[in-house]
Amino acid sequence: MDMDAFFASVEQRDHPELRGKPVAVGHAGSRGVVAAASYEARQFGVHSAMASSQAKELCPNLIFVQSNMSHYKAVSDQVREIFSRYTDLIEPISIDEAFLDVTHNKIGADLALDIAKRIKADIRRELHLVASAGVSYNKFLAKIASDYRKPDGLCVIHPDQAIRFIDRLPIEAFWGIGPATAKKLHAMGINTAPQLRAMSLTQLTELFGKAGLTYYNFVRGIDTRPVTVDRERKSVGYEETFRTDIRGIAIDQAMSEVIDELVRRLQKNHFAGCRLTLKVRFPDFTTVTRSMVVLEPLQTTEAITALARELLSRISLPPKGIRLLGLSVSKTEHERLLEAQDVQLTLF
Repeated sequence: MDMDAFFASVEQRDHPELRGKPVAVGHAGSRGVVAAASYEARQFGVHSAMASSQAKELCPNLIFVQSNMSHYKAVSDQVREIFSRYTDLIEPISIDEAFLDVTHNKIGADLALDIAKRIKADIRRELHLVASAGVSYNKFLAKIASDYRKPDGLCVIHPDQAIRFIDRLPIEAFWGIGPATAKKLHAMGINTAPQLRAMSLTQLTELFGKAGLTYYNFVRGIDTRPVTVDRERKSVGYEETFRTDIRGIAIDQAMSEVIDELVRRLQKNHFAGCRLTLKVRFPDFTTVTRSMVVLEPLQTTEAITALARELLSRISLPPKGIRLLGLSVSKTEHERLLEAQDVQLTLF
C-alpha cells in the first residue's frame, strides 16, 4: 500500500483552501528543497528532492507549506492501525508505504484484491486520504503495481501475467535501478525488460555485483523476500543543508554540530556500527561521499570526530565552500552476518 502524495495530501486535507491547488511541502527559500508535491504541482514537473527555486520556475503559482513531520508520523500511525485490522504481517518501507502479507488474514478473505479494496475504502472514509494498492505474489511486483495507476490506483498482477506486464516496463521502473545504473545500461543498449532478460547472470554480476542477481531475478518475476515485520536498522545518520554556502572554520563548527546530533541519534536508537560515511554536497549540487571501516563499533563523539575529520581531509573542497554536510554510521556485512547467526542460535 502506498499513500498518494502523502505530505501534500495531508496538508490539503487539513487546509481546505489548498485543495485543488499546486502545493509543495518544504522550505521556499533559495536553498530550499521540495519534500513532497501535490498532484496539481506534479503536472508542472515539480517533484520531491527538487530545488525550491527550480520548482517555482516550473510552477509560478506553487504554494509552499512548511513540513510538519510529527503530524505526518501521527497520520502514518493511523494508516498503520487500519492495516493491522487485516494482518499483523506489515513491513513499513517508509512513512507512507508498506508491504502487507494477507495470505492468512484476519477477516478470512480469499482474495487479496478484496482486502486492498477494503483498506483503500477505510483510509478514504476515516482519514479522508487516498491510497494506491498493488496486489501480486511478491514484493517486487506489488511495488510496481502500486505505482502503476496512481493516484487512487489499484492494480493486480497475476502470476500468469507477470512476464507480459514486466516486458512493458522501461528499466528505470525496476526497483533498485537508479539513474546511474540506468545510464550504464542505456550506454550498453539495454532499455527494456526483454533486453535486460537477455543478459546472463554472469554479465550482470560482473557489472553490478550482488545487485546483478537481483536484476536477473526481478526481470523474471522472481523475488523470494518475505514480508518482515521487524526490519533491521542498517544505519543511523544526520545531515544538514545550510542556508548559505559555508567554508573554512564554519565547516569545522558544522561538523561538530552534525556529530553531536549523530551521537544523540545513535544513543536513542541503541545503534552502533563499524562504518562511518561522510556526505558533502557542493554549491553546484555535486555530491561526494567517503567511507571508512574500523574494528570497534562507533558510538562515542571522540571516535566519530577523529574519523570524520580524516574523511573530510580526503575531499577537495571547492573555494565556494559546501551546501550540505552529513554523517552516517552503518553496519558492515560482516556485522550483519554475525548478528544473523546470533538470532538463529537463539531461535533454534
